[in-house]
Amino acid sequence: MIKYIQNKQIRLISSISLNFTRDKYLGKLISKNRLVGLIGQRGVGKTTLLLQYLKQNFKATEYLYFSADDIYIINSSIYDIATEFVRLGGKVIVIDEIHKYKNWALELKSIYDSFPDLLVRFSGSSMLNILNEKYDLSRRAVISYVTPLSFREYLKLSADIILPTLTLDEILSNASELSSTLALENPELYKNFLKYLQIGFYPFFIEDEVEYKNKLFNALDKIIAEDIPSLNKIDYTHLSIFKKFIAKLIYSRVPYKVNITALCKEFGVSHPTLATYINILEETKIIRPIRKFSTNISKKPEKLLFSNTNILYTYADEFSIEVDIGTVRETFFASCFENIYYSDIGDFRVGEHIFEIGGKNKSFKQIKDLPHSYVVVDTDYTMETNKIPMWLFGLMV
Repeated sequence: MIKYIQNKQIRLISSISLNFTRDKYLGKLISKNRLVGLIGQRGVGKTTLLLQYLKQNFKATEYLYFSADDIYIINSSIYDIATEFVRLGGKVIVIDEIHKYKNWALELKSIYDSFPDLLVRFSGSSMLNILNEKYDLSRRAVISYVTPLSFREYLKLSADIILPTLTLDEILSNASELSSTLALENPELYKNFLKYLQIGFYPFFIEDEVEYKNKLFNALDKIIAEDIPSLNKIDYTHLSIFKKFIAKLIYSRVPYKVNITALCKEFGVSHPTLATYINILEETKIIRPIRKFSTNISKKPEKLLFSNTNILYTYADEFSIEVDIGTVRETFFASCFENIYYSDIGDFRVGEHIFEIGGKNKSFKQIKDLPHSYVVVDTDYTMETNKIPMWLFGLMV
C-alpha cells in the first residue's frame, strides 16, 4: 500500500507549481501543531496547498500524501497506513478529502494519540464540523477555513499584478488616493475586476477559462449530491429541496427576501427542517444569509445571497437567467466581510459603518449627513470624499 501511495504522490508533487502560494494557509500547515486541517469548498485550492506544503518543506521519503476517496484507500484503514509509514521512518502524513472516509474522526484521533512524533495534515468539506465530533478532536486539531481567491490574489495569480493588502480603515480613510494611484499604475485593473466577478474566485481559470463555469457548476452539484448527504442525516429524496431553493434564489434575480412560512408550505417541510436546510446551504458556502441589523439581531435571515458572484453567474448561465447587476454588486460587497448586516438606512452595515452600493453615478441621497457613511461605486477610481470604488474591498485579503 505504501509503495502504491508513494508512486502516485510523486506524479502529483512534480506537477505542483510554487510560483503562487497562499502564505496565510501555508503558515498554518508549517506550524508545530501536530494536527492541522484545512476545510473549504470543493475547488477552492485545498489540495494544492497541501501539496505545496510538502514540496516546500520535506524530502520525498519523509511524507505520505493520499486522498481518502482513492479506491485503494477507501476499503483500507488509514490508521494501519499510518502505522506502517511510521515504522518506515515517516515524518508527516497528509490525508486529502478526509470526509470521504467513513470512520475518519475515530482513526484520526487514534493516529494522533498513538504517534506523538508524526505530523498529521488533512483537508475536508466546508461542512466538516470538528467541534461536534464525539472523539474530541476540537482540542487536538487546529482548523483553518480556506476561502476563495480574493481579487488581490486573483490579480497576482492570473496577471502577475501585485497590489498591497489593505485594511478596512485604510480604504475608508484614503480611497480616492488609493484607487486613482493603483488604477493609473495598472490600466487593466478594472477590466480584470469585471472578469474576476465572473471567473476569478476559484483557480479553475488556470487550466481553462472557457470551461470555468462548467467546472464550478459540477463542483456545486457534487456538494449537493454527495457532500450534503454524506455529512448530514438527510434522506436522498430531500436533496431536490436544495436544488429548488437554489432555483428560487436565481429566478428572483434580486437578493431573495426570506418568507419562512411560504417556503415551508411550498417545499412541504416543517419550520425546523427548513431552518436546518438553510443552515446546511450556508455551511456549504453556496449561499450567504444576511441578517438585518437592529439592537436585537434576529436569527432569521433578512435576505439570501449567493456566497460569491462566480456562483451567481454560474447558476444564472445554467438557468438561462440574465444577472441583475445590482445583485452582483451586493453579492461581491457582502463576500468581502465575515460580519455584515442589511440596514434600514443604506444597504449594509459593517460595525459602525453604513454603506450604500451602486453604479458610478450613485449619489449620497439615501445616506446624506449620516456619520460613518459611504457610497460604494462600481467604477475604476473616484476623487470624491466618502465615495469608494468597489474593487478596493477585494484587496483586504
